[in-house]
Parts: sequence; structure tokens; C-alpha cells
Amino acid sequence: MVHPLLFLQFLSTKLQHLLHISDASANAVVYTWTVIALLLVLSLIATSALKTIPSGTQNFMEVVVDGIENMIVETMGEHGRPFFPLIATLALFILVSNLVGLIPGFYPPTANINTTAACAIVVFLATHVIGIKHHGFHYLKHFLGPIWWLAPLMFFIELIGHLSRPVSLTLRLFGNMNGHELVLMIFFALAPFLVPLPMMLMGVLVSFIQAFVFMLLAMIYIQGSLEEAH
Repeated sequence: MVHPLLFLQFLSTKLQHLLHISDASANAVVYTWTVIALLLVLSLIATSALKTIPSGTQNFMEVVVDGIENMIVETMGEHGRPFFPLIATLALFILVSNLVGLIPGFYPPTANINTTAACAIVVFLATHVIGIKHHGFHYLKHFLGPIWWLAPLMFFIELIGHLSRPVSLTLRLFGNMNGHELVLMIFFALAPFLVPLPMMLMGVLVSFIQAFVFMLLAMIYIQGSLEEAH
């Protein structure tokens, strides 16, 4: 781990002994709560004194929210607006979780596979719940293909394809964030003062890209569940 000393290590240690989980999992849980608390405080600050002409934190958050909303509409169309709370929450949580890891003494929750798997499972379940709610029983046609006599074969192919989605989402985000942590650890060991700076700047870019890719794939999967099967 690139952070030998964590600010909240005492909480991780207590949680580890209480739940009998690994040190990495305890760190992921504690810093997931930290990210949730940060987002909650930020939202409270932004909405505590709303103004017609926004400024400060309200102005910043309105830009962020409008940007995510416009991206959803451009990708999914107007019928994508109802899914804004889910997609925006995932995007902000993943982005802040990624960026937190760049702060000395903080552990990025997305560098733990349990965190990324939880986010991926949420997207997977939401996709099919939305599809069933929108199409009813006819949602099964998404798994049967266009030719009836190939339906048994297509069902298993489509099933494997859909089950691979949460695996792909999980491993992509986890691999990139955990890999970045390992690279930083190596550079810190070789040259702790100069070399890691460019890597940390690159880490900011990686954090944004990974949050964007996860959000984009979530939108594509949900959009696919809303389309009519052929």
C-alpha cells in the first residue's frame, strides 16, 4: 500500500478486530464511510443557503450536477433523466473515492475489489430491475435473440454476456486504481520527493477517466434494457 501511515488506521484496526476481516477490507470500509461523509457535508454546504445567483460551493455543485445531467441526456435521451440520481451518485462516489487516494494518509476505497464489486452489482441489478419494470415479461426477449429456433443457444450466450458486465466493471475500476497505488508505491520507494509528483498528476487524470468510464457504461447498460428487443 502506498500509504504506510493512514490517518484513520485506529478505526480500521478496531473494525478489523470487531468483524474479523482483513486489513485492506477494513481500510476500504472506513474510507468508504469517509467519502460518504465528505459528500454529505459538501451537499449540505451547497444547499444550506440557496441563492438565485449561485456562488461558492453552490455554484461549483450546480456546474457538476448540470454537467452530469447533460451527459445523461446526450447519451440516453430525455428518458434518461429519471436515472440521474443513481448515475450521479455512482459517478461522484467513485470520483471522490479515486481522488482521496492521492492525499497522503488516505486510502482510496476503489483500490479494494469489494468496493468496486458493490458498485458493479448495483448497476447490474438496477439494469435488470429497470428492464423488467419497463417491459414486463417481454424483457426476456432481450435474451432470446431475433431467430426463434436459436433462442436456447442465444439465451446462454446473452446470459454469459450480461453476467460478464459486473465482472468487467469490477475488475476495470479495481485494476486501474490498485495498479496506480502500486506504481506510486514503487516510485515513492525509489525517489520519495521528486519522481512521484508526475505520477500523482497522472493519478488525477486516471481518477476522472475511471469515474467517467464507469458512469458511461452504466448509462449504456440501462439504455440497453430500455430498448425494444428485436
